[in-house]
Amino acid sequence: MDRRRFLLTSLAGALAGPLAGEAQQAGRVPRIGWLRFGHPGSSPWEVDGFRQGLRELGYVEGQNIVVEYRYANDKPERLSGLAAELVS
Repeated sequence: MDRRRFLLTSLAGALAGPLAGEAQQAGRVPRIGWLRFGHPGSSPWEVDGFRQGLRELGYVEGQNIVVEYRYANDKPERLSGLAAELVS
């Protein structure tokens, strides 16, 4: 499986979890972490496709969902630290 398909599948799974679970607490806005090996802006079609998928599910970034973006800038040693930052 190529990296792009893995990333999109992982993100879809992350979105499906809250939808299948219990109702969200009032006032809580869902938050998604976006972690990428590359640089910001290096593949805008991926971010655009992700946002389109969110819209199809009824989510609009900045209105009813928050997306935290992190990029490793092609430095694999940064990935674990960025992942930990997103989880916290």
